[in-house]
Amino acid sequence: MINIQLEIKQIIKKALIDSFNYDCNIQNISIDTTPKNFEGFYTFILFPHLKYLKFNPEEAGNIIGKYLVKNSEIISEFNVVKGFLNLDLSNVILKDLFKSISSSKKWGYKKLDGEEVMVEFSSPNTNKPLHLGHLRNIFLGDSMSKILEANGKKVHKVQIINDRGIHICKSMIAWKLFSDGKTPKSTDIKGDKFVGDYYVMYEKENQKQIKDLIKDGMIEEEASRNTQLVKGAIDLLKLWEEKDKSTMELWEMMNKWVYEGFNSTYKSIGVNFDKNYYESETYLLGKENIKNGLNNNLFNKKDDGSVWVDLSNEKLDNKILLRSDGTSVYITQDIGTAIKRFQDFPNIKKQIYTVGNEQDYHFKVLFKILEKLGYEWAKECYHLSYGMVDLPDGKMKSREGNVVDADDLVNHMIKTAKIRTEELGKIDDFDSDDLIDLYNKIALGALKYYLLRVDPKKKMLFDPDESIDFHGNTGPFIQYTYARICSIIRRAETLNIEYGNYKIDDLENISLKQKKIIDHIYQFPNIIEISSDSYSPSLISQFAYDLAKLFNSFYQDEKIIDGKNNETTSFKIALSHLTSVTIKNSLELLGVDVPKKM
Repeated sequence: MINIQLEIKQIIKKALIDSFNYDCNIQNISIDTTPKNFEGFYTFILFPHLKYLKFNPEEAGNIIGKYLVKNSEIISEFNVVKGFLNLDLSNVILKDLFKSISSSKKWGYKKLDGEEVMVEFSSPNTNKPLHLGHLRNIFLGDSMSKILEANGKKVHKVQIINDRGIHICKSMIAWKLFSDGKTPKSTDIKGDKFVGDYYVMYEKENQKQIKDLIKDGMIEEEASRNTQLVKGAIDLLKLWEEKDKSTMELWEMMNKWVYEGFNSTYKSIGVNFDKNYYESETYLLGKENIKNGLNNNLFNKKDDGSVWVDLSNEKLDNKILLRSDGTSVYITQDIGTAIKRFQDFPNIKKQIYTVGNEQDYHFKVLFKILEKLGYEWAKECYHLSYGMVDLPDGKMKSREGNVVDADDLVNHMIKTAKIRTEELGKIDDFDSDDLIDLYNKIALGALKYYLLRVDPKKKMLFDPDESIDFHGNTGPFIQYTYARICSIIRRAETLNIEYGNYKIDDLENISLKQKKIIDHIYQFPNIIEISSDSYSPSLISQFAYDLAKLFNSFYQDEKIIDGKNNETTSFKIALSHLTSVTIKNSLELLGVDVPKKM
């Protein structure tokens, strides 16, 4: 692959020697992409070198620019703006780039390099259905898995299902007390929603019991620990850890309902996993390692029997690892899960946890504990932290039932996609099945793109109406651009315009907008690599959006099919096809499908 920036740096280094007798280390030659409001493709920043050149910025820039145009086939023109030398690419180099891109089987994607990574995402609790917050997690983890694969990594997609603990017991005790034997089938309610309703019911009924105890003279803190529901949930947790038969049967039955619901949602959003881990199967391994750590004086036991780790020397805090009654806490299973995964997949180089930034501290503690236990691979564990998703009316609170349910949101997006598409009035050529497929692709494309276009580290506000707009920085806008190109190509094929094995060498001229498209597509491998290294699909999103804008500008200004079946028309079709392939591949990395007609 041609490395334009390196070649420009090399010729600039020669220009500095020949014109100024200044031998500059090539690493100190900074080349950036030229800002959109200036002419040029790449910019050489002059300021750091002026004291050696002994010319003002305008003079130095002109001397270097003229040298590059005269002595390089890469640069055709230049302009100087203050201390910035903006460089235009020649037709020769653009033709070479076009040939390199066209000859690639899948431009931007690397071959497997032998390195294995594991990406954990979703990781739901079995006491509630998936919601909007889960969707950002799921789409982020799924997209990063695809981007890492495109960057040459072998990826194992996994989730840890939090299927045990006091929160699960809350749903169980509520069902025992209030269900009258109802099931998802008898109520025609999806399994995960059905169980989630009892989790919400627990919280509401528990608040009533707290208020009653306070009225009887108990202080609030004491009341919150002594309701009948709290005691019932704690008893259930103890019975579960003792493997009580009836408790286990109830737990298995309710979890089965939830898994059926989860699988239905995953299928609807086009996401799958290579392996599931269950907290109920990993917490014992965590407990075993904690006890070993206690025996080796890595941890300490308090008078009440609880086990703690002191991480004050690591500028962290004391952390409880086992409760006084011997039951495990959340971090117990995370210790066991991490160990189990490296046992199952001994060749993985890195384990990536896709978890919200509310758990930043938790993962700092987890990784330090694993290091204390002597696991060298703990240094290769990475927390892909992301900001929470807020609603227009505030933060989601699952205990109160104030959530945007994932299934409801997807259905809302599909209905909105239907309405917006019908408003455009271009659906006469579709049969009913094709329309259903189209609405689904638009809806999921809008949802995934909107949630991934924001840098993961930032919190965000989700606006369904804005996300499904056919204009602006949205999934449907990019999908529409792809469909527009497909329409152009279909028309070209009916006119027998050749473009598949187009030879660009005989083309006399390439317009500026055509150059911009070629150069942008050329950047795709670099974008994939940076996105992979920085764990940020938002870079891919921006790339796809910018490419769609460049094509639409080209489409508006230049008639692609003008009735002439010549070299210029064939090139325009070939460039359009190359653009459509790159749009499809970039959206593929976001988990977004593209329709051929819209």
